[in-house]
Amino acid sequence: MTEPLSAANIQEILDASPFIHFAGMQVMSCDLEKGEVILRCPMRAEFARMAGTGQWHGGPIAAVIDTAGDFALGMLVGRALPTINFRVDYLRPAIDTALIAVARVRRQGRSVGIADVDVFDEQDRLVAIGRGSYAMGT
Repeated sequence: MTEPLSAANIQEILDASPFIHFAGMQVMSCDLEKGEVILRCPMRAEFARMAGTGQWHGGPIAAVIDTAGDFALGMLVGRALPTINFRVDYLRPAIDTALIAVARVRRQGRSVGIADVDVFDEQDRLVAIGRGSYAMGT
């Protein structure tokens, strides 16, 4: 196993991805002991469900969930991981707000890891929840 990733290491990997860099995702914190990563993603006009509404489209919310879940597990093993599967439940609209994704390791197996992700708006209201499975051994 390689060394765990720090918040700075994770941010470097995020910035190297053209899509994630475009999205503007920023690492707010990572905690190895808790198995938790917190990411912030600002609203962009390109993420709107309909032009001018300021309401997040579900696709970018899903991308934030997938990325946060990936790095909750990835920080433990020192690299980004391929996604096997993930799901999202949208609970309320996110309008004119950045998103805060709190990802926690649920299970770290030899071949598959699972992370749960809660997504909040800037008023600390839960807007979506997700769970991802990631390939640990590749």
